[in-house]
Amino acid sequence: MKNNHCYPLAGMVKRCSLAVAALFATLLPTTLFASEAAHTGMPDLTTHTVGYLSLAIFAFAYLLVTAEEFTHLRKSKPVIIAAGLIWGLIGWVSSQTGMQHAAETAARHNLLEYAELMLFLLVAMTYINAMEERQVFNALRSWLVRKGFGFRTLFWLTGILAFIISPIADNLTTALLMCAVVLAVGGDNTRFVTIACINIVVGANAGGAFSPFGDITTLMVWQKGMVDFWTFFLLFIPSLVNFVVPAAIMHFAVPAGKPQGDNEVVSMKPGARRIMMLFLLTIATAVSFHNFLSLPPVMGMLTGLGYLQLFGFLLKRSELKQLSIDASETEHAGRLGDIVPFDVFNKVARAEWDTLLFFYGVVMCVGGLGFLGYLGMVSEVMYTQWGATTANVVVGVLSSIVDNIPVMFAVLTMNPDMSTGQWLLVTLTAGVGGSLLSIGSAAGVALMGQARGMYTFFGHLRWTPVIALGYAASIFVHMWINAAWF
Repeated sequence: MKNNHCYPLAGMVKRCSLAVAALFATLLPTTLFASEAAHTGMPDLTTHTVGYLSLAIFAFAYLLVTAEEFTHLRKSKPVIIAAGLIWGLIGWVSSQTGMQHAAETAARHNLLEYAELMLFLLVAMTYINAMEERQVFNALRSWLVRKGFGFRTLFWLTGILAFIISPIADNLTTALLMCAVVLAVGGDNTRFVTIACINIVVGANAGGAFSPFGDITTLMVWQKGMVDFWTFFLLFIPSLVNFVVPAAIMHFAVPAGKPQGDNEVVSMKPGARRIMMLFLLTIATAVSFHNFLSLPPVMGMLTGLGYLQLFGFLLKRSELKQLSIDASETEHAGRLGDIVPFDVFNKVARAEWDTLLFFYGVVMCVGGLGFLGYLGMVSEVMYTQWGATTANVVVGVLSSIVDNIPVMFAVLTMNPDMSTGQWLLVTLTAGVGGSLLSIGSAAGVALMGQARGMYTFFGHLRWTPVIALGYAASIFVHMWINAAWF
């Protein structure tokens, strides 16, 4: 959903591997666990050479993913290859045991899971790219900068806007937008930039946790049908608590001065407001398809892409007509470069394809490990022996170290028998747990690149205890006000 020059940084994932959890599972007594493979008729492969080899392949691939910043090897490449190797091994061992059909069915199921997620995200990315091209975000940034607010006012404004915008525009795009505002007004004031960026990361992650459109993990839970669309909004108050508690404490560390204003004016291009309205209509269509027609929400999103394509056709015709008029008038011939005709397929092409393909690799790798039986093992330990509440809190802590997408997909693949309240809890913890560390969310990683040298890992780490207080408070509030859902 990102097209800013710093967006490639947003693609970097966290610095540890889900393989750690998987390898930990191999050390546990296998007699205690109900393997997922048993449900498919496959023999238990958790102690088979194929199982160990698959774990090793995934661990190595994910190590390459975490080293992307240093190797400059795009994260999608190793996980795509790992997915192919893991399923190749599964296919081979299935053919040896006469269970080819079980492996094929499992592979197709995981492909369907990925296809729904990828197409949904592709439409959302296309709309965000279209709004960026129409200068929607730049216009908001310039308005905030021109107002000449004080540091403390900007601290709260950028944090609150991050919380409000991220449920619609996604937490990463929102964080990058608000960080641009902070850098524009903060200048060389490292203290302000650092603490404002921490607040933005916390606000963006918290805002994304209560909306199916705000975070990929929340979207996954909704598309899987674990929680219906409107029920997610029960997390609004816990998410707000998660943001407000650390922000209220950090407020006293924000400088009390006032930055120098900037008079730059950025105006939205023609059609910007209509594209925003079409995006809201697309969201409504997706929700209606799912809630009233019992159809996958991705079908509603693709219908919404048709809205944008039709409007893009009309907008392009209008702009081409304007170009023709300018060319016919000699005195305006020099303005030909001012208007670039709108093309919706350019917005599709500019989607973050590396991220979309990374999702494919993650979904297929985790699905393969689940088919081999490892997720059944982990599920037995976490959700049966520890209990759902403890397990879901741990998931949130894990998501600050390991990418929350494979963590959440693993939980969904385990499919533990939990109440709606527990599914909401794991949605909340996976969404806001990444705020505990700067490397715990895509928003944090992106801002470390955008505000390089000012917002750092250790600068964020100093405030981790305060953020953890908000994390614990949000869990307590959820279990208190939503007790009827447990």
